[in-house]
Formats: sequence, structure tokens, C-alpha cells
Amino acid sequence: MLEKLMPKSDEFFDDFDAQCAVTVEGARMLHALLSDFRDVGARVQALKDIEHKGDEVTHTAFNRLHKQFITPFDRAQIHTLLGRIDDVLDLTNAAAARIHYYEIQSSLPDATELARLLVISAEKVQEVVAALRLIKKPEQILAGCKEIKQLETQADEVLRAGLGRLFKSGSDPLTIIKWKEIYDLIETATDKCQGVANVIEGVVLEHS
Repeated sequence: MLEKLMPKSDEFFDDFDAQCAVTVEGARMLHALLSDFRDVGARVQALKDIEHKGDEVTHTAFNRLHKQFITPFDRAQIHTLLGRIDDVLDLTNAAAARIHYYEIQSSLPDATELARLLVISAEKVQEVVAALRLIKKPEQILAGCKEIKQLETQADEVLRAGLGRLFKSGSDPLTIIKWKEIYDLIETATDKCQGVANVIEGVVLEHS
């Protein structure tokens, strides 16, 4: 069983938990901004600060990976897991930055819905990543991974429908281009959540 192979106090799990915590915080901040569109500059900067914090956690974790001889599971899997969690927050920050740089004046319902699904996905990632620490219930972890994939499918559907409405909205082409990029960034963040789930599935299936 994987639980017998994993040191219970391994610092990598603390790194994973810290990464997930800032990622969830960033996703919630993006959703809050799109739900209540005000003080955009200050709120985008606050999310950027969270992204920098996430980068510091990731950098520390990568350094640990290069220096520590014993790891809780395969080094390549740890490297990929750290990278994909980091990608979620990077893309979240990128979407918020575009809102500010492109001088978006108001939110759109489909963007808000995509951000809502991203929050739920990030929270579910946090849950299944935390469960890796002891992995006493692999079935529960795999079920969580399945939920993440279902959320990604929902985000795909919202993206397609949202783009359809955007192109039919009669907005000027530049506005459509701006929002399309923002939509794509948020949906890609949910793709990265699915990427995290794929790595975790591999770890569980390989060692449980």
C-alpha cells in the first residue's frame, strides 16, 4: 500500500497543501471580481500578489525535489504535480490581468460561471491532493478525480455556449477578441485541474 511508502511528515505534502491553498484563494478572488465588478485594479493586484506567493511555494518545492534523496513517490510525478498546480494559479492570474490590461468595463455571466467552476475544481483538487498524505481511501481519491474531470467537461460546455453568445452579441470585434481570450484562460485553468487529477490517478493506481 502507498501509505506504507509515504513518510507521514514529508515536507512535500506541506508544499502541495500550500500550493493548493493559494490556488483556491486565487480562484475565489477571480470569481469574486467577476461577480462584483469594482475596484478592478486593486483586486487584480491582490491576485497577482497571491500568484507571486504561489511561485515562491513552487520554487521551494522544486528546490526540495532536487536536494532530497527520499521522496514520497516518483520524482517525475512530483515534478509534474507541482507544475500543474502552479499552472492553475498562473492561468487564473493571467485571466485577471487581461481584465485589467484590456480595460474591461463590466463582467459577463459566462465568464462568472467559468470562474465559479474553476473555484469548485480548485477546491476539489485541494481535497484530493490533501488525501494523498495518508491515502487510506484510494477509492475516495479516485472518485474526487472523477469529479474534477466532470467539472472540466462542464467548463468546456460553458465555454462553447459562452463563445456562441459572445459572437452573436453584436459587440465590436475587439471586445469579442478580448473576452474570448479571458474565457479561454479560465477554461484552460480547469484543464490544468484535470491534469492534476490525471497525475494523482497515476500515483494511486500505481501504488495502492
